[in-house]
Amino acid sequence: MTTLTIRRPDDWHLHLRDGDMLKAVAPETARDFGRAIIMPNLVPPVVTAADATAYRDRILAALPEGADFKPLMTLYLTEGTDPADLAAAHESGLITAVKLYPAGATTNSDSGVKDINNAMHILEKMAEIGCPLCIHGEVTDSHIDIFDREAVFIDTILDPLRKRLPDLKIISEHITTKNGVDYVKSADKNLAATITTHHLIINRNHILAGGIRPHYYCLPVAKREEHRRALVDAATSGDARFFLGTDSAPHTDPNKLMECGCAGVFSATNTMSCLAHVFETEGKLENLEAFASLNGPTYYGLPVNTETLTLTKQGTPVTFPAKIETSTDPVTLFDPGFPLYWQVA
Repeated sequence: MTTLTIRRPDDWHLHLRDGDMLKAVAPETARDFGRAIIMPNLVPPVVTAADATAYRDRILAALPEGADFKPLMTLYLTEGTDPADLAAAHESGLITAVKLYPAGATTNSDSGVKDINNAMHILEKMAEIGCPLCIHGEVTDSHIDIFDREAVFIDTILDPLRKRLPDLKIISEHITTKNGVDYVKSADKNLAATITTHHLIINRNHILAGGIRPHYYCLPVAKREEHRRALVDAATSGDARFFLGTDSAPHTDPNKLMECGCAGVFSATNTMSCLAHVFETEGKLENLEAFASLNGPTYYGLPVNTETLTLTKQGTPVTFPAKIETSTDPVTLFDPGFPLYWQVA
């Protein structure tokens, strides 16, 4: 197969940042994707409906003229979130979901939830009105090994939450472990998971073996090869509970390369080429549309895009820019470590 046409894909987990960075990276997503769930971890975070409205307007203003792209806004869950404001934002269609960050789990998460019991009244309201909850599924206890934090979160936070609120629709975002895959597979309703482009391709050796490679450093951190294989099997299987959320997260090179470098992989520009490579390698190219274009909107209860996107395979490697320029410093594009032959037509 050298040509593949699918429904236009969506990105169900995306960081666009703000200001000059937003203007630089938003066109990279809008080129290929019809919609994206926009992460709310700005400084300050997107906590209220008014915040979401203002941020949505800034995103739309940053898009190229004529771009056909819809940002799907989220609110940043805090223990002080106003349930009435959240419900009104969801009912109006302003927000598509709410994001739970355990405090300190990742970039700009200090305002997140310290004790989930303190947010339970908000989560109960979300279950009542059918508002999905996107979860960064890691515990932040310093005594828990960073490679175990996802598995511990499932056992100590996620599973008890689902038993307490079985009607709450949950997306376990950017899963990185076989534990995460198996837990989603065990659920009969109201649980799905996003998988990133880079976690389908890299394991922890890519970050640490032969020298530290900061542009592969992300949170949740990449795990052992057995976990990467579980992610690939889940993503390429066609199982409707797994879909694409790139977690494309731009940081300028100085912020990635500093003594305490930022976590995040920027992959918006070449994600579809990377995915086509992975799915073709697995002999599952026919399932790419389900993962990238169908499963996400189905779970969220949204219509599938009517537009299409065509990928073509060429005989020589596709050339992508190594970096995306911003008004200050560049952002390095994810390098899968192998040549890519599929490109968006």
